[in-house]
Amino acid sequence: MSRTTHSRATGSRPSLDYGSRDALLVVDMQNDFCPGGALAVAGGDALVPGINAEMATARQAGALIIASRDWHPVDHASFAHRGGPWPVHCVQDTPGAAFHPELALPEATIRVSKATAFDRDAYSAFDATGLGDYLRERGIERVTVCGLALDVCVKATTIDALHEGFTTRLLDDLSAAVDPQAIAACHDTLSDAGAELCR
Repeated sequence: MSRTTHSRATGSRPSLDYGSRDALLVVDMQNDFCPGGALAVAGGDALVPGINAEMATARQAGALIIASRDWHPVDHASFAHRGGPWPVHCVQDTPGAAFHPELALPEATIRVSKATAFDRDAYSAFDATGLGDYLRERGIERVTVCGLALDVCVKATTIDALHEGFTTRLLDDLSAAVDPQAIAACHDTLSDAGAELCR
């Protein structure tokens, strides 16, 4: 199965403000979604230094850091041999499911595992994880999203963050898409839904 890939280089976006009512949500920066992985997004690994810098800035300002991951059982419903759209990827406790080795997650990072059931896929970090309630319990009011892939799990997570009632920002320069043809429509969808696109 071939996949078209696309990445965005980090631009000259000014630093964002963060505070204790913010959460930075890093989506699926896992080996299988980076070059050499089972479902690689071209340039996915090139996002790591910028994301590391963003996490350090957010953490220093008192923001909560969240890292989501696909955490599939063997024979997950999304896999092609089960009739799903994707090759086998991010199987629990395999190297492909691990976070990129250069991703410098702070010690206090909250790790969220999604799509853990055999018979159900989940693209959003909020889908059946309890993340929305957890963030509200922590007093979080604004969520900033980045990672992989812009047109799949980043998009779904951003939309769900809005549906959960959080002010939501997308770090477009720290996200990369599977399909370059989907980027413009993805931006339109997220902007129309109320997300702030930071480029």
